[in-house]
Amino acid sequence: MFSLPKKVTIIEVGPRDGLQNEKNQVETDVKLEFIHLLKKSGVTEMELTSFVSPKWVPQMKDAKEIMEHADLVERSIVLAPNAKGVALAQEAGAKSIAVFVGVSNTFNQKNINRTTDESIEALAPIILKLKEDDVYVRACISTAFYCPYEGKIGIDDCIELCRRFVALGVDELSVADTIGMANPVESYELFTRLRQSFPSVLLTAHFHDTRKMALANIFASLQAGVDRFDTAAGGLGGCPFADGATGNVATEDVVNMLDSLAISTGIDVKQLCEAVEKIAPHVSRPIETGMYRLFENGRI
Repeated sequence: MFSLPKKVTIIEVGPRDGLQNEKNQVETDVKLEFIHLLKKSGVTEMELTSFVSPKWVPQMKDAKEIMEHADLVERSIVLAPNAKGVALAQEAGAKSIAVFVGVSNTFNQKNINRTTDESIEALAPIILKLKEDDVYVRACISTAFYCPYEGKIGIDDCIELCRRFVALGVDELSVADTIGMANPVESYELFTRLRQSFPSVLLTAHFHDTRKMALANIFASLQAGVDRFDTAAGGLGGCPFADGATGNVATEDVVNMLDSLAISTGIDVKQLCEAVEKIAPHVSRPIETGMYRLFENGRI
């Protein structure tokens, strides 16, 4: 009989990953209220914003204002893709910074105009300096299972990229099924290998719900011993480099599943849905997650 963890940490990524590619420009005060309600629901770790060029990601142009005025949770994370972004994040007071690299060379070249090797080499001195400054560093591993250009990614390639990040001293690996193509067997195999390879590093699973397999993949990851998951309230998000890729797995649906398994998250589903209700009128795609539909119908 397999064993499941008694407690799981949810890292809410809706305000950053969920909104960064949103077609509608979401006003800063709406984002701040969204963040406040997410915290009120019990979220303790959250990606708040991203310090990127507003030319390329206009939705994140208010990153400084978000950091100045947000009701911060215990671990408030910001994404910073390069040295300039890191400097701006630190100036804004960020104590937890996420960086990212895809396992797939082609994905990296399409996304940031660098190969995987070039990307990690550019990040290496940045990460080392962040650790000298006692900053929490989260390494986001994109295309860990499949790439929209290269297809299936070799498990050893993913582990090797993670190994390079761990050697630089990162605190956390967030390993992503970026285009939502993984299945539960693949999820179990990869996260079992990762836990065996890096037992002292926080390991987080990040699933998209393109084929409605995200909850099954999370259950398989639980069986592999993973107890940290990236999720987005309302199932917000998506990958602009992958046609048909839908949003992140919905926080409210994950929390509901974990509640049913007697696994504690510290998050209240009804209050979480109130946060979704706040953001729903401001995004371009209707929110149709299972628990939010029940909330709208007055059933939770």
